[in-house]
Amino acid sequence: MAKIKITLVKSLIGRKKNHIATANALGLKKIGKTIEHEDSPQIKGMIKKVDYLLKIEEV
Repeated sequence: MAKIKITLVKSLIGRKKNHIATANALGLKKIGKTIEHEDSPQIKGMIKKVDYLLKIEEV
C-alpha cells in the first residue's frame, strides 16, 4: 500500500470534541506535526472527517 504524509496546519482549539479526538487518534497534537500512515480505508475516513485542519501528501 501507499503511504500518506499528514500535517496538522490549523489549531484544535475551539473544534468539536470528536474532531479533536480524531486528530489525536491520527497522532496529531501540535500544529506543524507530520506523521506517515499506510493508505487504508480507516485512515481515509479519519482524514476526511478533519480534512479542513490537515495538509495531505502522497509519499
